[in-house]
Amino acid sequence: MKSIEEAEIMGGTRVLVRVDWNVPVKDGVILDNSRIEASVKTINYILGKGGKAIILSHLGDGADSLEIVVREAEKFFPDVSVKFVRDPWNASSADGKMALEYLSNGSIAIIENVRFWMEKENDECFANKLAEFADIYVNEAFSVSHRHHTSVVKLAELLPHFAGFNFLNEYKELSRAFEPAHPFLFILGGAKFDTKLPLVEKFLNIADDIFIGGLNDLPASGMAFADNPKILLTIGDINALDANTETLDLLAAKIKEAKMILWNGPLGDYEKGFVAGTVALARMLSESNAKVIIGGGDTLGLIKPEIKEKIASHGFVSTAGGAMLDFLANGTLPGIEALKN
Repeated sequence: MKSIEEAEIMGGTRVLVRVDWNVPVKDGVILDNSRIEASVKTINYILGKGGKAIILSHLGDGADSLEIVVREAEKFFPDVSVKFVRDPWNASSADGKMALEYLSNGSIAIIENVRFWMEKENDECFANKLAEFADIYVNEAFSVSHRHHTSVVKLAELLPHFAGFNFLNEYKELSRAFEPAHPFLFILGGAKFDTKLPLVEKFLNIADDIFIGGLNDLPASGMAFADNPKILLTIGDINALDANTETLDLLAAKIKEAKMILWNGPLGDYEKGFVAGTVALARMLSESNAKVIIGGGDTLGLIKPEIKEKIASHGFVSTAGGAMLDFLANGTLPGIEALKN
């Protein structure tokens, strides 16, 4: 993959940047803006070169406008002109195609939620229309790069393409799990065990210990690998809705020994309010001397900002969820392959 630093960006260069600003919103309030913040370095790099940054993102499944996110993003660029392009196909509208045609050097245009159109279909016609707006394509959305979507895969076929700073950092930091320092502890929580199974099978050959918790205990206990001494499950009631004291003590002992720890997924049924185990684990990891990598939207949503910052000081906090799991299982993603081609 080529870094954005290898792109020829100068005054007037139009750069189409796929970001992941799919942030959690409740009652009209953005609960976490870290995904917006993660893309700021790449956007500022483009602006600093005199380029025009044209931002693409989705929000939810395509029913909601990106406008609330645009207002939040403006806070990160206080001295920059930011235009919200509601309808990029409308040539006569000031907040349509006209806004893109008259975009000034060193300014930003943010196109409406790409899932309003043929984003999920990886549609060539939609990609061609988007490609007309730009000279260069940059993927800064590692967290959606497990999707075969138009703005992730198809655009890279049509324009000179590069990876953004955060994208490359996600790739580098998550790749550490393939050749970890030992002892290496892998903590796998959450639900939907069928999506986690490939990870367990792969990391049995890499990790020293794999703790399987959350809502995965019961299905994992019936698998052939459950008898493997590397596999650790909840102590006591396997149907418990949260990690108990004995289980947390087990994890504390393993964390104390570990030199590298990888964690994805809550330890309890957080949707029903069982978050104490997850919060306790996050605090233990923040105090660990190991290299710690954590990720997953549900996981990060339950951890206080100060704890995440403490973990990041000696490890890595990924903005990816499903993409993190797919990358760890397969070593690549559709968005990565598109940038390599």
